[in-house]
This record gives sequence, structure tokens and C-alpha cells, in this order.
Amino acid sequence: MGSREVLGQAARLASSGLLLQVLFRLITFVLNAFILRFLSKEIVGIVNVRLTLLYSTTTFLAREAFRRACLSGGAQRDWSQTLNLLWLTVPLGVFWALFLGWVWLQLLEVPDPNVVPHYGMGVVLFGLSAVVELVGEPFWVLAQAHMFVKLKVIAESLSVILKSVLIAFLVLWLPHWGLYIFSSAQLFYTAVLVLCYVIYFQKLLGSPESIKHTLPVSRMTDLLPNIPRSGAFVNWTEAKLTWSFFKQSFLKQILTEGERYVMTFLNVVNFGDQGVYDTVNNLGSLVARLIFQPVEESFYIFFAKVLEREKDATLQKQEDVAVAAAVLESLLKLALLAGLTITFFGFAYSQLALDIYGGAMLSSGSGPVLLRSYCLYVLLLAINGVTECFTFAAMSKEQVDRAFGWMCNIGMSFELLYVCEFWKVRQLQSAILVKNSGPPSSSTATPKWPHQRSHTVELFLLELAIGFIHC
Repeated sequence: MGSREVLGQAARLASSGLLLQVLFRLITFVLNAFILRFLSKEIVGIVNVRLTLLYSTTTFLAREAFRRACLSGGAQRDWSQTLNLLWLTVPLGVFWALFLGWVWLQLLEVPDPNVVPHYGMGVVLFGLSAVVELVGEPFWVLAQAHMFVKLKVIAESLSVILKSVLIAFLVLWLPHWGLYIFSSAQLFYTAVLVLCYVIYFQKLLGSPESIKHTLPVSRMTDLLPNIPRSGAFVNWTEAKLTWSFFKQSFLKQILTEGERYVMTFLNVVNFGDQGVYDTVNNLGSLVARLIFQPVEESFYIFFAKVLEREKDATLQKQEDVAVAAAVLESLLKLALLAGLTITFFGFAYSQLALDIYGGAMLSSGSGPVLLRSYCLYVLLLAINGVTECFTFAAMSKEQVDRAFGWMCNIGMSFELLYVCEFWKVRQLQSAILVKNSGPPSSSTATPKWPHQRSHTVELFLLELAIGFIHC
């Protein structure tokens, strides 16, 4: 397949994904705005920060490296070996779910059961949902490699909408269930997501349409682990590349979710403030998920198919290199234009957007400042997403390993800034305690922390600074 044909497929994948996501996300946006008015900040904080962090960490560490390595291969490959490698994500996900679940239950602060009931069961079900989603990983990679334009978007959007409808129903009719509501909805979401892929391939394989797509498998059993004719269970070149990406996955997860790890492990803000922060964070990243993520995922496949990792640019087809360079330039211009537009209008309408979305719970306090900061952060995300999808699709294994060293330095700087901020707040709180340790009176009976209210803003500004370094 020529570079221009691949470019056309990538463009259709990105545009279709964008339009469908806008439609489905609009429905989800309305449902979430409705649900927020029936929840406490503490419930939102536990679900959106701590339990979602457990789920995202498990899935990211178990599959991200496999996705990047298995999507980078050319057309001439033994897909049975690639599928065998992808099935290793399931036992790896079980390991991470068990280990992280133990950390979440035994080492972290357990919320008050009167405020947030059924925390233990929530941890178990969120970990289980991560493992269930990993079962569909071979189907996902096969669909992405063959650029099934609508499958991914429809499957994910339908799952999210059904999850939001289930949450809304349970919140209205069974509010005493507590975390059971969100845990069961998360498990339902992953089950629906995997079933969409399984049902699609079950109907596709064996039909005349499968011949049109030139799929490397002809029946469902071919997607299961098996010993290929060559004798090797996996492609060791892909396995070594997976290990290189796997080392980076730890640092990328820290850079992506760093503020949530700080809030979870260091308890710098209470669960209610965590809920406000995460809600604003999700609203601010809505554009990044709608526009930049589909573009990044689609054109990563384009660059990985057009460019060859282990060859210098002068030794590759110059037509393919020229097309890749022109596409990269156009994507950077588009990302810069979209990011500047969001930054400009976001500063002016942040408070109005928060008031419409979540009412006074979000629009009062530090919420508008957080959202304005995020508008600038979106600009960095746009540029970083395009450049990252190109570099990781074009780099050789040795260059990936060198990039790992740079990410180590960035990750250590990131965490060092957070720890310094945490230490500064603790020192301020200790000083205020000493100042208020005299005889109780009407003015000193309840010590107040003037810096704690703005601490979520400071955490985000630190993340913004690291974003500049990363770009």
C-alpha cells in the first residue's frame, strides 16, 4: 500500500473519529452535568482520582508498550506471533491489578465509610474491569492496524454512553449504593467495549467483507494464542521493542498522571478538593480528547506504516519521506491553530462554562483559575501530541532507549517539584499550628489553612511548567 493510500485512510480515520466523538461526547457531557448535581465532592474525588487512577495505571502499564510495538510492524509479518505477544497483556494486567489493588487497600488512606461507602469493593471491581478490558487488546490492535475507521469510535462511545446512563439511573434510584454504582458501571463499560470488538470480528470473519480487508486471520480461533509454524511463540524483534517502550511507560504514566499520584499518595488535598480538581481537569481536557487524541492515534499508524524505524531518512523512499514531512508540518499548523483558539476563548469564558457544567460547586473557588491554566496547557498538549506520535513512530530501538534517559530526567524533575511543593505546604501548616496553639478563643479555636484552598492551583501550575519542559 502506497504512502498516499495510507495517508487517505489515516485522514478518514481521524475525521470520522472526530465527528463521531463530538456527537457521542456531547451526549455524555449532558449526562455527566446532570449526574454531578446529585453527588458529593468526596464521592467524585474518590471515583475520578483514586479509583480511576488504579484503573488507568493497570491498563497503561499492561498494554501501552505492546500497542506501540505491535502497531509499528510492516505488512510482512507473522500475525500469529504478534497476537501471541498481545495476549501477554492479560497476565501482566492481572499482576498489576493484584499488586496495585493491595497498595490501594493496605497502604493508602481509607475514606470514611459513612461518607464514601463500599470502598474495598470499589477497588476490586475497578481492578477487575481493567483486566476485562485487556482481553480485547488483540482485537483492538488488529482493528487499528487495518484502519477500521468507525469500529473503535462507535465501540468506545457506545460504552461510555451506556455507562453514563447506568450511573444516572443508579444515582437517582439507588443512591445508598455508594461506590457500588460507579464500580458496577465501570465493569459494565469494559464488558460492553470488549463485546463490541468480539461481535464485530465474529460477523466479519468468514464473510466476503473479510476478503476485501485482506485480514491475516480467517476465523475467531486464529485470534487465540497458538504455536506458529515457525516455532517461535513471539516475534523477538517486536518483544525487544516492547521492552524498550515498557521502560518508558512508567515515566510516561508519571508525567501524565503525576498530580493524581501526588494527591493519592501524599494527601496534599482532601477528597472533596480532589473531586473539584478532577472535574475541572476533565472538562479542560475535553477538547484534547475530542480533537488531538484521534489525530495522534490515527497519524501514529500513518507514520509507522510509511517510515521504517531502522533506516536513515536518506535510505528510505524519498516520496514517502516527503509525504511524511508535509503531513507533519500540516498537523503542527493545525495543532497550533486549535490550541491558540482554545487558549484565547478559554480565558474569557472559564467561569461561565463551569457554572453551566457543575453549578456553584465548580464555578466558585479555584475552579475558574484551574480551567484558565488548563487552556494554556491544552496548547502544549496539542504540539506535544503531534511531535510525539511522529518521533515514536520513526525512532529506532536505540533512539527509543536514549529517549528513555531524557524522560527519566523530566520525570525526576516533575516529582521533585511536587515533593518540594508538598514540603512547603506542610511547613506552612506546622507554622500555623504553632501560632494557634495558645489558649482557645473565638478567633483561634479552629485553625485555618489559608494556602490549602489554592494548593490545587499550585499543583496544576507545576504540571504546566513540566509541560513546557516536555515539549
